[in-house]
Amino acid sequence: MRYVLFQRDYCHLCDQALAVMAEARAPDFDSQWVDDDETLEARYGTRVPVLRDNDDGRELDWPFDADAVRRFFVAS
Repeated sequence: MRYVLFQRDYCHLCDQALAVMAEARAPDFDSQWVDDDETLEARYGTRVPVLRDNDDGRELDWPFDADAVRRFFVAS
């Protein structure tokens, strides 16, 4: 999938990010948990939640709001 939301299990910020994504009416995206992957943990461990566009490598770090998410998708 083109878009991925990196997150952790039991992460209240990740829950908030999902609510913001719904508010922004984000297109389909995958959720990827960093907890059990050493490479992802090293890259995203302190940054989650992070929204990534796999096509161009852009990333949107938390905190973000619905307007920022919409702009992220429009720029794709």
